[in-house]
Amino acid sequence: MSFCSSHRISRRMLLGSGLAFSALAPAMAQKQFLDINPNGNFHPINIAVTPFVGSPDAADLISKVMTANFGRSIYLAPMDPGSFPEQIANPDQPPNLSAWRAKSAQYVVTGRASSSGGQMRGQFRLWDVGSGQQVAGQQYVTDAQNARRVAHKMSDQIFEHATGQGGFFDSRVVFVDGTGSALKRRKRLAIMDQDGANVRYLTRGDDLVVTPRFSPTAQEVAYMSFGSDKPKVKILNVETGQGEVVGNFPGMTFSPRFSPNGRTIVMALSQGSASNIYALNLGSNSTMRLTDSPSIDAAPCYSPDGSQIAFESDRGGTQQIYIMSASGGSANRISFGSGRYSTPVWSPKGDLIAFTRQSAGLFSIGVMKPDGSGQRILTEGFHNEGPTWSPNGLFLMFFRDPGGESGSHIFMTDVFGRGVSKIQTPHFASDPAWGPLRS
Repeated sequence: MSFCSSHRISRRMLLGSGLAFSALAPAMAQKQFLDINPNGNFHPINIAVTPFVGSPDAADLISKVMTANFGRSIYLAPMDPGSFPEQIANPDQPPNLSAWRAKSAQYVVTGRASSSGGQMRGQFRLWDVGSGQQVAGQQYVTDAQNARRVAHKMSDQIFEHATGQGGFFDSRVVFVDGTGSALKRRKRLAIMDQDGANVRYLTRGDDLVVTPRFSPTAQEVAYMSFGSDKPKVKILNVETGQGEVVGNFPGMTFSPRFSPNGRTIVMALSQGSASNIYALNLGSNSTMRLTDSPSIDAAPCYSPDGSQIAFESDRGGTQQIYIMSASGGSANRISFGSGRYSTPVWSPKGDLIAFTRQSAGLFSIGVMKPDGSGQRILTEGFHNEGPTWSPNGLFLMFFRDPGGESGSHIFMTDVFGRGVSKIQTPHFASDPAWGPLRS
């Protein structure tokens, strides 16, 4: 995990009661693989995050952030501290696993965190109640201000060991922050942790900003900026604040999005009453036209391997989702349900495409397979829009606008729609784009 200058975190793996600079032995205990099939017998895994020992400020923060992470994950169910059969005084020693088993715990997390002189040292151990073994453990040393991120890194490791699925907690979301009345709303580009913490503003609000999209490196964001002159496609480095305008396009531009290798941006350019899909090579600054029709082709998105592009088009008479080669050419329609389909976004796993559907006066967020089969509606309401995938492909964020002066907010759901939770932001929020795991 790399940080700039003083923000670097060092990691040490904990094996038994000693320290070692190597990975965990591969067979201390087998990982459980949670059945995430929508037709399966789903039961979340019971996990106990015991209070960390050490400096109260750091220890309390880490254990609370981890518990909140697991609670929002759907797949892990944090146990009520009131049901804990023991207090952990020494997290280096195995807990009383028989007592935890009697309380139906499947995993127990123990740990400590201490801070002094602006530095923090935190460690955790994950105990598998069924096998009676420690299955994960790690130590972090970093600046005290990085305590929340340490909690997210720990959460990712625990989530992966407990479920067999990749983590998503140490990731960020870029979004559009809105303040003011509906007619005079100030919109700024902002970035936050996936749980809504550590909001930081990337633009001042002088220009209208929409449709931010992360690069694969999580360091840059492409977005649309509407100032006093024509709209611009901009790329902003979220760490340095340095930005640049890319391309010089004669018509209106929509929804720029990076290719998986980060070398190309695909977007829609309007030409009269039509719009077509173009790819912009960031190295040569050259563009290639990918569609050529009198219809409205928009909202392009690459597949994870970069070989295909999903986009929305009204070429068949109504707004639907199509897939074509990344080099352009003929396209195949994949949406055939009732209503209009838009904003296709490919899962990082490549197995699903998320979309917005408008039908019977309601806006729905759903998913389907790349061939159009297996459609599932995850949530619907007055106005839901703009799905974006978590790094592990198990969750989606989107924004919901109830109308009127209340403004929109960001929500999160799992890929099977088992639960929807609101992401707390300082003001109105829209256009979320979920970035990859941080390194």
